[in-house]
Amino acid sequence: MAETKQIDSLWLGADVVTMRDGHYNLIADGALAVHHGELIWVGPRSDMPDFTARQQHRFDGGIITPGLVDCHTHLVFGGDRSQEFEQRLNGVSYADIAAQGGGILATVRATRAATQAQLVTSARWRLARLLAEGVTTVEIKSGYGLDEQSELTMLRAIRELAQSVPADVKATCLAAHAFPPEFRDNPQGWIDILCQRLLPQVKAAGLADAVDAFCEHLAFSPAQVRTVFDCARALGLPVKLHAEQLSSLGGATLAAEYGALSADHLEYATEQDVRAMAQSGTVAVLLPGAFYLLRETQRPPVSVFRQYGVPMALASDANPGTSPALSLRLMMNMGCTLFGMTPEEALAGVTLWGAKALGMQATHGSLEAGKVANFVHWPLARPAELVYWLGGELPCQVIYRGEAQ
Repeated sequence: MAETKQIDSLWLGADVVTMRDGHYNLIADGALAVHHGELIWVGPRSDMPDFTARQQHRFDGGIITPGLVDCHTHLVFGGDRSQEFEQRLNGVSYADIAAQGGGILATVRATRAATQAQLVTSARWRLARLLAEGVTTVEIKSGYGLDEQSELTMLRAIRELAQSVPADVKATCLAAHAFPPEFRDNPQGWIDILCQRLLPQVKAAGLADAVDAFCEHLAFSPAQVRTVFDCARALGLPVKLHAEQLSSLGGATLAAEYGALSADHLEYATEQDVRAMAQSGTVAVLLPGAFYLLRETQRPPVSVFRQYGVPMALASDANPGTSPALSLRLMMNMGCTLFGMTPEEALAGVTLWGAKALGMQATHGSLEAGKVANFVHWPLARPAELVYWLGGELPCQVIYRGEAQ
């Protein structure tokens, strides 16, 4: 007689949307067995081994998906830019707003003026909105301090925030987000500080899991990004890149050359960029929130990503200037309606491929034995409903590391 295996919990009574290999791979009347915060078995209930569970949870229908992954956010910052949003809609140009001291530098001033505790408190409120909609893994970038100490404070705030929320939080150093006002006429001076002083401190203190940069005509040039990436590589830090958002500079190809985890935005990515990303395994992270708010018209080349088999992730890009988005589900809808993705691609984009964009696909993003037990129960008939409903918090039960939240 086979020995009964003792486990922590069983989860039954719903269809399981595994997202294995980036597809629904739906298991009707599925079961999930959890032990020590890890999935040890996933499959049809009729095939389930003989488990004895300390706790058994039974749902009344619905679906279970992997916990959602928001792989690109800027949730830690001071102040907000709602006044600028109103100004733009009243016809004030971005150049005029910048001349008045607005734009990203307004957020820089507010972030520099905030304490670490204030940054954590305001970010926790924003993050709570995402967690309520099933997010269990999130990446948060620095990049609004733009001086040595303020960037370190932002990264410490991200690490502190991670200790107090039921989510896996990745920190990314985006000190190459924009040039500080003090270095407007001396860009190399900021790059020198970033590479010679800031990044070594970040690495030594374990404050970041990756390094990012903004490659654009109004930010960092490809040559400047290369300098930053060379430094990151020497320190053993993975890289990712804001690329091809407003123009085509070959940033995505550059990111692929460095084996970047992801290239993000990509509205102006070329076939050459996509081919390079396919060869390097770099994920395309699409950010429809910024596309929508900026009222852009150039869409990322979704069909070309499909053609070359480049995984497409979706993320909120939650930030105070161009994507004040607090709903990853809404981004899934926008990925379909604005960019032409399918609902299955959108769900893969916020599960398996979102995890891959963070280098976490071995442990996160799909419901398979050996992965962490992060999943969500939704009282819905089919996965496409996650994309279909606009607005409002869909009722859901979030399970993080095997524990109901």
